[in-house]
Amino acid sequence: MNVCFEYLYRDAGNFKNWGKIIFSNRKGHSVHYLKQQARKVLIDGEFFVADKANVPNLQFEEHITALDHDWHEFYSFEPSIISPNDSLGRDIEAFIEALKYASKI
Repeated sequence: MNVCFEYLYRDAGNFKNWGKIIFSNRKGHSVHYLKQQARKVLIDGEFFVADKANVPNLQFEEHITALDHDWHEFYSFEPSIISPNDSLGRDIEAFIEALKYASKI
């Protein structure tokens, strides 16, 4: 079963932009396990910088530098039967490793 990664960008006005990416899950990890692993490496258990994780940046076109930020929020991992669509062809384990890098302040 593949894994759907759901995430969002929340701007200073609390407007949200959502994204999803499907990753392969070659070792068949449960989504519960994957969520635990991701939360261990994310800033405060939920934040990361999308560009550093090599996922689409969901910031709005009208970006107010004084108010907005680069952090995106982890929302969920869910099982998926949809084919993987990660632009780099990563497995979910490789993506969690990328989140480690994307969560360093």
